[in-house]
Amino acid sequence: MDLIIVESPHKAKTISKYLGKQYMVMASGGHIRDLPEHRMGIDIEHNFKPEYVITESKKNIIDSLRKAIGKANKVYLASDPDREGEAISWHISQVFKLADNDIRIEFNEISKKAVLAALNHPRKINLNLVNAQQARRVLDRLVGYEVSPILSRKIKSGLSAGRVQSVALKMVVDREREIRNFVPEEYWNISAILFKYDVPAMLKCDFSDIDGKKTKVGNKELADSIVNGSKAGKWIADSVKRDTSVSRPHPPFTTSTMQQDAASKLNMTPVQVMQIAQQLYEGIDIPGMGHTALVTYIRTDSTRVSAEAQNEALAHIRAAYGDEYAPAKPNVYKAKSSAQDAHEAIRPISLSMTPESLKDKLQKNTYKLYKLIYDRFVASQMAPALYDTLTVHITSQSDKNYGYVLKGKTLKFKGWQAAYMPAGESNDKDAKPLPNIKEGEDFTLKEMKAEQKFTTPPARFTDATLVKGMEDNGIGRPSTYAATISVISKRNYIEKDGKFIKPTELGETVCDMLVKYFPNIMDVKFTSDMELNLDRIEDGGVQWEKIIADFYPDFKKRCAMARFDGETKKPKPEETDEVCPNCGAKLVVREGKYGKFLACPNFPHCKFTKPYEGYVTTCPVCGRGVSRKVSKKGNVFYSCSGYPQCDFISWDLPAPVRCPKCGGFMKQAGKGEKHRYVCLNKQCGYVESVPLPEEGADGEDK
Repeated sequence: MDLIIVESPHKAKTISKYLGKQYMVMASGGHIRDLPEHRMGIDIEHNFKPEYVITESKKNIIDSLRKAIGKANKVYLASDPDREGEAISWHISQVFKLADNDIRIEFNEISKKAVLAALNHPRKINLNLVNAQQARRVLDRLVGYEVSPILSRKIKSGLSAGRVQSVALKMVVDREREIRNFVPEEYWNISAILFKYDVPAMLKCDFSDIDGKKTKVGNKELADSIVNGSKAGKWIADSVKRDTSVSRPHPPFTTSTMQQDAASKLNMTPVQVMQIAQQLYEGIDIPGMGHTALVTYIRTDSTRVSAEAQNEALAHIRAAYGDEYAPAKPNVYKAKSSAQDAHEAIRPISLSMTPESLKDKLQKNTYKLYKLIYDRFVASQMAPALYDTLTVHITSQSDKNYGYVLKGKTLKFKGWQAAYMPAGESNDKDAKPLPNIKEGEDFTLKEMKAEQKFTTPPARFTDATLVKGMEDNGIGRPSTYAATISVISKRNYIEKDGKFIKPTELGETVCDMLVKYFPNIMDVKFTSDMELNLDRIEDGGVQWEKIIADFYPDFKKRCAMARFDGETKKPKPEETDEVCPNCGAKLVVREGKYGKFLACPNFPHCKFTKPYEGYVTTCPVCGRGVSRKVSKKGNVFYSCSGYPQCDFISWDLPAPVRCPKCGGFMKQAGKGEKHRYVCLNKQCGYVESVPLPEEGADGEDK
């Protein structure tokens, strides 16, 4: 019997369904060894050699794998097809001393065809991929372990920093300060309402120019002169242009665009999106079908699609929509210059598994995300949408020629929009027919409107726009976007205001401290260039130790300067309304080894303390703080601080997010490595392991 080792039990279950009894499929649960938990584990003096130790929680798994390997004829390592997956396979081969031969298999989708094809083409472990992952891990460990104590000493205990997350935090802080410092500028919108005897509807046209010269209206005096001059003139259409515009389909999803669209359309956080997408990739128990994988690999920056998938899509489009909706040849999309392009885009494994056929068999949110992926892929292979467009330039001829523009468009052919419409776009299905206007025709003025406006500041980031900003700036990779936002949120560096993200006071303080002492780490271009260096390691163009060696000397010097600088930014303790029973002073909130507590500000003269009944987590409904309270009968319960606007209440310590499977509430259970979120819906039964984040870790989202 041959043994196949994967990361996830769900993945193992799906693959087992496809293979016969000659194969045994087991899960490693991710990495079976890693850097030590409570010390740096990097030998700086010996070329940054990492010290790997067996993960304590994996010892039972390792024992089971060792027994299975001893009985197996051949061992295949089938972790995910990326750097992290390659490193997982390498660690397994090192721990069990597997022969350095063709033991690595990879597939972009967990289907029978793909798995069997991979088994027929095993390869050696790609050490370039492994070294790229090692470089990221070592780099992030150095930054985290060196910088975090500095923040804790200068600001408050328990703070931590990471290479990628700190730059993401700076993006949020910079945007907030741009908003604060924004100075509005005045401008005026001027429009004319016209009518024409043979056109039933009134026509609204917008001011454009004076004597053919584009004119911005920035004050009331100019606005009044334009309105008065236009009223006195004769209105004539001096230019009429009719055309057909083409709207091409969007490419299939990458990790980033999937997170953005799911945030905008489905109101899901990046973490929720990746949790559900991972289930769709690894496999879900579907009544009548068993454990089935539905989509291809979900960590990708590529828009590439296999020829086989394209041909399947064209056949599906012809059958479902008609021949006119299928292009003459498959649509191909150009990847971004920064893309690794290692995998296909995210797509359904088979278009025969339609969302409608699975709607009653999948959890609500799972169905919604699958439908989003399915529809986006089908649309990406369809013909363009076509619009009839009209642009009319109308002039009010008086002492000057005041130019106005009338624009309109109507949908001529739906094309790809019959299958999918991106968030924020409209297919103009309710658009009115374009009026019949010819050059030289005149109009009658019914009404003039002049509205004073002021420019508005840029909007705060949302989950979707922050992911897009990180991608556009080359910060992180597809596997890190969700984890990065999650980490800076859990560390209370950012908070939600509705759907918008803003920095906390602590987040701004941390950002300023990091910018002062580590300007290169906080520089977007530096972080982007480091990602390119990791790509160079993957391509075999540079040794990973050299990248670290080039970075470390200046970093070490800056750490020393920060330690010896006596400046601190300790936040002033939060004062409460409670009074010290010993001396009458108002108690303040302090933090200790075991969290927050109330203390007398006159310490050490007065040593009174008491437990703090402050916020213990984040409300899964509105994002405000949740307080721990005690009922009249002495029972502990948890309620949202936003009452009465938010009436969330729970007897269990709530998780800060909703269940990604059923959308219900979850509770927190366990501590340390056993910390987990458990769905309160017993019929759902979803459980998510949530280990406490390691200081400074920006590791890939596994």
